[in-house]
Amino acid sequence: MSTLTLERGAARSTRPAPAPIPLSRIVSVELRKSFDTRSGSWLLASVGIVAVVATGAVLLFAPDDQITYDTFAAAIGFPMAVILPMIAVLSVTGEWTQRTGLTSFTLVPHRGRTILAKAIVAVSVGVASMLLALAVGALGNVVGSAVTGVDQVWDISVVDVLDIILFNILNMLIGFMLGVLIRSSAGAIVAYFIYGFVLSAVTEALSSTQAWFADLRPWVDFNFAQGALTDGSSMTGEQWLQLGVTGIFWLVIPLAVGLRMVLRSEVK
Repeated sequence: MSTLTLERGAARSTRPAPAPIPLSRIVSVELRKSFDTRSGSWLLASVGIVAVVATGAVLLFAPDDQITYDTFAAAIGFPMAVILPMIAVLSVTGEWTQRTGLTSFTLVPHRGRTILAKAIVAVSVGVASMLLALAVGALGNVVGSAVTGVDQVWDISVVDVLDIILFNILNMLIGFMLGVLIRSSAGAIVAYFIYGFVLSAVTEALSSTQAWFADLRPWVDFNFAQGALTDGSSMTGEQWLQLGVTGIFWLVIPLAVGLRMVLRSEVK
């Protein structure tokens, strides 16, 4: 009996460990989870809806001399800067607010791989959404020129398009960071609006009244540093450095803190 037991134990000990779940499969699962819920599907659909509505508003209300690609891109860009971070927030906080985290982190015990997959999905959705929105804007520019009888004006270069996409992806990553750090949908969304609107208003008022802060602002205000991506001119080396410095302070460090909390906290 003891010999048979030892043989069975040896057979079990030599059984090969199962292969880890590939990252591509985790990414595909996280992508499906973005569309599975009704709120998630409507939020993603709102990207196309808002792009069409903004394009229609320009066609209806903009003067003929303002029917340019830059006008359509600006009209579409503002709502995108709000919607895309919300998508990133919900992609992370859903694990806690919908109580699916225990299942997700049990199936993939290395939580960092799940968070990485969520980040890949968020950035991919952001890039695809911006390309779709810019394509709708380009179509609106063609239609608007034909309707009004003015010449088509393509006043945005490829570099400008890339800068606009980067601007929105950085905003999306801020939402992602807040989702990882706070892990509550309501809390992260409120924090994003405070960061994006309240904090920007405070720094704007401070820079207009305090000369010392006006010079310091590009080095401490991530929103202001990002604005150089959308002002229509090429970024200088100093502006890229300012974007990097403020990005480390406002994005990289809080994200690292949030990741440490996710990896060490108890999931209930």
